[in-house]
Amino acid sequence: MTMNTPIRTLMIAGVSHPVLNMPLTDSWTEAALARGFNIVARVRDRFHLALQCRACGELGMTKQFTLRTSQPLCHACIDAERAGIAEAAGVRFLGRCEERPSHYGIYRAGCGHEIRRQFEIVGRAAAGKTGLRCEICHTAKEVAEAEANGWELLGRDPRKDASYRLYRHRACGHQQRVARANMQSNRFNCAQCGEGWSAAASYIYAMKFELPDGDSVVKLGFSRDPESRLHYQLKGGSGLPCKILRTLAISNGHLALQIEKRMHAKLRAHDPAAVIPPERYRKTIRVRSEIYHARLEQVILRMLAAMEQSGRT
Repeated sequence: MTMNTPIRTLMIAGVSHPVLNMPLTDSWTEAALARGFNIVARVRDRFHLALQCRACGELGMTKQFTLRTSQPLCHACIDAERAGIAEAAGVRFLGRCEERPSHYGIYRAGCGHEIRRQFEIVGRAAAGKTGLRCEICHTAKEVAEAEANGWELLGRDPRKDASYRLYRHRACGHQQRVARANMQSNRFNCAQCGEGWSAAASYIYAMKFELPDGDSVVKLGFSRDPESRLHYQLKGGSGLPCKILRTLAISNGHLALQIEKRMHAKLRAHDPAAVIPPERYRKTIRVRSEIYHARLEQVILRMLAAMEQSGRT
């Protein structure tokens, strides 16, 4: 048997490598000890060494040149650290990505799906600086948003704007670019069969808000979709107490605007001091006017009730 004849094998990172019956130099042994490793054997070929990490006991393989000139890495220790970081980020580390193992990892998200992320991004998520999103769940959410408004999600924006998606209108088949925020709030029209705001059915609404200083205020206005108007346009923060008091269906936006203007004129004439200055609500309600003291709440509701009874809508 020659000095280079393999006499056994070692399993390193799931791969079997032949062990070579070749001598080890004292300088290699000293270098390994100084860098936190024990040399187990020469493997694969005359250039490679099998090293055992003194910290975790796992085997690794490195070149003699690397051992002599720099600090070898223990991938088992690195992966253990990555697993801890992943746990802090709310995901489970499954292993390194085969395509780019030094930069990307494969993780199991809380939803059960596998995601591919840069190690740096997972570290930022563990530190609370960003979040980790499952693309499968996120796409399902976007599909549901579109279906709720009568549209079908087709895919990314053909103009590559990250804020937009491409949708198909189920009613007429028209394909259209729509900002995702607008799809969520339903504040847009189909360019083929949709009506403009002046012709589309609308609502006069009364809303109530609780300001941070403890005072209550009411708003009178009109909108094609009062719920969307409240939660996606007017509401300044997720914790702002607010609600829709009443809505009154109007045949079209043009008529709704006329009715709203007449009601505001009557309210200002009835109680001018009830008009709230914009600086009182500017930071909590995203509107410039048409906010009244809560003492006009019943006045506004009676006006809407009388209008409904009269049938002038």
